[in-house]
Amino acid sequence: QVQLVESGGGLVQAGGSLRLSCAASGSFFSIKAMAWYRQTPGKQRELVAGITSGGRSNYGDSVKGRFTISRDNAKNTVYLQMNSLKPEDTAVYYCNGVSGSGDSTWGQGTQVTVSS
Repeated sequence: QVQLVESGGGLVQAGGSLRLSCAASGSFFSIKAMAWYRQTPGKQRELVAGITSGGRSNYGDSVKGRFTISRDNAKNTVYLQMNSLKPEDTAVYYCNGVSGSGDSTWGQGTQVTVSS
């Protein structure tokens, strides 16, 4: 199975930028799509951005125009470029991978904190 490891989180001021990385190991070619979700304590995870194995992407309404998801097949890695960050973007960001059969794998999460 696939193991996903996120990195790149940290503390940034409002208006700043961060780039998150999600490195996949294992059956990389079995992944149909990958996505970034985020979650704050006591709240349900919400979709931030997703990308298919063919490169088609989609975004949550709250991040459209500010975030960009991309992937590097050679590195088995998906990225989330986050620009114009707002305090409301503060959350733990999780990488998710979905296999062709519909099975889902989650990373451990990386903290993003945006100060006002």
